[in-house]
Amino acid sequence: MKKFSSFAAALAFGAAAVSFSAQANETVSVGATPVPHAEILEFVKPILAKEGYDLKIVEFNDYVQPNLATDDGQLDANYFQHIPYLDSFNKEHGLNLKKVTGVHIEPIALYSKSLKKVDEIKDGGTVSIPNDPTNGGRALLLLQKAGLITLEDPDSITATTLDIKENPKHLNFKELEAAQLPRSIDEVDLAVINTNFAIGAGLNPLKDAIFIEDKDSPYVNVLVASEKTADKAGVKALAKVLNSKEVADFILKKYDGAVIPAF
Repeated sequence: MKKFSSFAAALAFGAAAVSFSAQANETVSVGATPVPHAEILEFVKPILAKEGYDLKIVEFNDYVQPNLATDDGQLDANYFQHIPYLDSFNKEHGLNLKKVTGVHIEPIALYSKSLKKVDEIKDGGTVSIPNDPTNGGRALLLLQKAGLITLEDPDSITATTLDIKENPKHLNFKELEAAQLPRSIDEVDLAVINTNFAIGAGLNPLKDAIFIEDKDSPYVNVLVASEKTADKAGVKALAKVLNSKEVADFILKKYDGAVIPAF
């Protein structure tokens, strides 16, 4: 009887152990644009798994759907945007998405297939820029810094082409979705391209750009969540890992200075 009791106890212990080990990690779903955001998240995935969380990465190629999916609960968080864009999106859509933590900076830059210097652009040349409000304003600020235009408000991050005060070379502006800008290089004289899409198209901002944003850019890319998910343990764990030395080292090595840690 004693042997039976011991055997039963062992079975019970074994069943409990199996039950415990069978418990799946909590899933954290994050929306991201492919480069560098999804690549960084792929690097993070095994690190986060050790903390007890399975990272589900959902890739997007636009700047609207990830925020809408985060707000309605389809995603726990997203990682693709900088703070000026987040603020503008919240205001435009009546949302209250929140920054969880800053991760990196991607300097925006000017690219050209036909020009080697900015001042080589001819009178009446064409420049393609992002068509969303904050990245469009950011592009115009870069063009202003390059000496091609001046703006009515030289510090406005939401400037549009209607706010151009001086355009001495009579440049024409082609406004496109950010993801389409790399494809426009063959059709325009200059293209202002976000680094994530430039890298995805095989362009290295440090080698291929003819004018680049300063490294002290205020446009830090952030991990974003809704009010309901910002305090979830899995989202907080992800934020901590994204701000780790391992991730900083990965970013610096992988992108060779084209993407810069912001922590």
